[in-house]
Amino acid sequence: MMQRPPFRPEEYSLKETRPHLGGHAAGDKLTSTYDLVEQMQYLYVRVVKAKELPNMDITGSCDPYVEVKLGNYKGATRFFEKNNHPEWNQVFAFSKERIQASFVEIVVKDKDLIKDDFIGRVTFDLNEVPKRVPPDSPLAPQWYRLEDRNGHKVKGELMLAVWMGTQADEAFPDAWHSDAASVHGGDGLASIRSKVYLTPKLWYLRVNVIEAQDLIPNDKTRFPEVYVKAMLGNQVLRTRVSPARTLNPMWNEDLMFVAAEPFEEHLILSVEDRVAPGKDEVVGRTVISLQHVPRRLDHRLLTSQWYNLEKHVMIDGEQKKETKFSSRIHLRICLEGGYHVLDESTHYSSDLRPTAKPLWKPSIGILELGILTAQGLLPMKTKDGRGTTDAYCVAKYGQKWVRTRTIIDSFTPKWNEQYTWEVYDPCTVITIGVFDNCHLNGGDKANGARDTRIGKVRIRLSTLETDRVYTHSYPLIVLTPAGVKKMGEVQLAVRFTCSSLLNMMHLYSQPLLPKMHYVHPLSVMQVDNLRRQATNIVSTRLGRAEPPLRKEIVEYMLDVDSHMWSMRKSKANFFRIMGVLSPLISVAKWFDQICLWRNPLTTILIHVLFVILVLYPELILPTIFLYLFLIGVWYYRWRPRQPPHMDTRLSHAETAHPDELDEEFDTFPTSRQPDIVRMRYDRLRSVAGRIQTVVGDLATQGERLQSLLSWRDPRATALFVVFCFIAAIVLYVTPFRVVVFLAGLYVLRHPRFRYKMPSVPLNFFRRLPARTDSML
Repeated sequence: MMQRPPFRPEEYSLKETRPHLGGHAAGDKLTSTYDLVEQMQYLYVRVVKAKELPNMDITGSCDPYVEVKLGNYKGATRFFEKNNHPEWNQVFAFSKERIQASFVEIVVKDKDLIKDDFIGRVTFDLNEVPKRVPPDSPLAPQWYRLEDRNGHKVKGELMLAVWMGTQADEAFPDAWHSDAASVHGGDGLASIRSKVYLTPKLWYLRVNVIEAQDLIPNDKTRFPEVYVKAMLGNQVLRTRVSPARTLNPMWNEDLMFVAAEPFEEHLILSVEDRVAPGKDEVVGRTVISLQHVPRRLDHRLLTSQWYNLEKHVMIDGEQKKETKFSSRIHLRICLEGGYHVLDESTHYSSDLRPTAKPLWKPSIGILELGILTAQGLLPMKTKDGRGTTDAYCVAKYGQKWVRTRTIIDSFTPKWNEQYTWEVYDPCTVITIGVFDNCHLNGGDKANGARDTRIGKVRIRLSTLETDRVYTHSYPLIVLTPAGVKKMGEVQLAVRFTCSSLLNMMHLYSQPLLPKMHYVHPLSVMQVDNLRRQATNIVSTRLGRAEPPLRKEIVEYMLDVDSHMWSMRKSKANFFRIMGVLSPLISVAKWFDQICLWRNPLTTILIHVLFVILVLYPELILPTIFLYLFLIGVWYYRWRPRQPPHMDTRLSHAETAHPDELDEEFDTFPTSRQPDIVRMRYDRLRSVAGRIQTVVGDLATQGERLQSLLSWRDPRATALFVVFCFIAAIVLYVTPFRVVVFLAGLYVLRHPRFRYKMPSVPLNFFRRLPARTDSML
């Protein structure tokens, strides 16, 4: 069996870096919007158009295109058939650090079947090329006369602009890049460009199905068992079967959907009759366009409306047959603008605003992210017999997704791209993922290739100090069926700038979600179903962009499968709970040592403190809060100076058993062999049995408390009632401070006055009856 490599904590740790951000040492004039990345120099060549090109073919025509040469790099424009005045308007970008030539050559050629003909060229000495950094105005292109290979002027002119710039240049995103020279075809070039995406505006659609009237079932000899089925795109929901088996059934049931602007799908409702098990007949249908559905921002009821039910409905504007009499259905439909449509888990949500823009609060700051480089990436695929990686990054915060350009065939890609988001709540999380591009060739699309995940980073904004630039190298960690694996590191620069400290502090007193989530809360089942539908809509819409942000990327960034069962996650969550309870357990152990007089001096001091608090009870709460204040001030010296990152030890990733990992990566429903499924089922039963025992013990203790006054055990209840009567008389005549003082002395008594046997109250409590006797 293959041995797992030894676990090295430093391999998965966060590393602080000191990149040369902004390039100030070069003395260049810089734009302030690109001060979180390292400056990258590029030679830009903009080929605009040509005029008066000579005819080269026998037919007296010219099929021109332009070839830009710089050392070993060569880029070409598209060609035009029979056009002596072509217009290309294409930009070519060559990385300065890879330039190995002293001049750039722009050649105009005529496309031919056998060999392309040379028309003319323009050359530029790189030492004479001007520099340009935004916000300078774009360099104006000029006309240049073509020359032959000997430098003599020939017929034809070419409009060009050549300059040295940075990645902050407006031409950078759409330019042809020399490091992607191996990528050909429109689809391949489109799939490597950087892009900013906006998710569609999502609404919750509430359909309150009230009642129906005058239904006409197909079988008139029986009373119908009817329910309502509602469809919106791929979403299908049903009401319960109406308990009143009449022709005027009532439901008064809410159905919730997710709808996205622009509203492309219609809401289709059908009333169906269950004539037999597994057999339903349509009684009537109605189609409702979401364009005309009212929108509400609060919990006030909107007016309901009657809709006619028809046997056959036409959606695309076809002619409908007029009906003299129609059944009808009573509905209350609205688009809910007061909710936030959850498409990611609330534990690491990046946006908490309601759908309706009038309900948005002003932004509190700006989040800036610089995606610098990656180091030590592993080969993700094989090309020409060797391993290669074509990496790009995706960042998601709020409704804005960004995708960097793809760096071809590099294990140390340099992106140096910077993006900005408005921040409306500090208790949100930005997610950055690194992926391998598997769609550089058009043929990959037919093969169903999927972009491979390399790793993911989450940064919670509330853990960042304002106006500080965090530059760290984050480990890219993925969990595979073989175990945890480090895929490399990604270097990021993050800055959170707060525009109003008072507004941000005020947000800590506000609810996390919009008001409607608390006034009219959705059930846990509804939230899960709606989140799944919202994720499907977002992945579908982003997958239609160019270049597409594919479904596997969106689902990985949104953690679609985070709710699936995992033995590893269950263990990790159990130890997280134990970590939370460990301080309380430590305090209990410390108090037990005090009671046992292990350290007499400490016990005496506790007695003195106890007497002071009994004599002056008004000091109890101030003392507690002062103690917490001093602890907080003391811990300030050791406050975290780095943002959190993926923790393999917390996740129990490095200690997970291979079979547990195989179970975690299993499909749903399972695709494993019956013997393996039976073994895992038995293991789950064993774990669930222990949990069942703990839950049963908790229930037993609660039932014993209830039985104190229930007279289930008449003697025990009688004893307790008599004790309560005597205790009430004693406490009436005895000052409360005396009672507390005596009780405290009893608890803190010396071990000489203690007994190893359980106390009388505990013995009495354990003898009380519980309902375990009635359990089958």
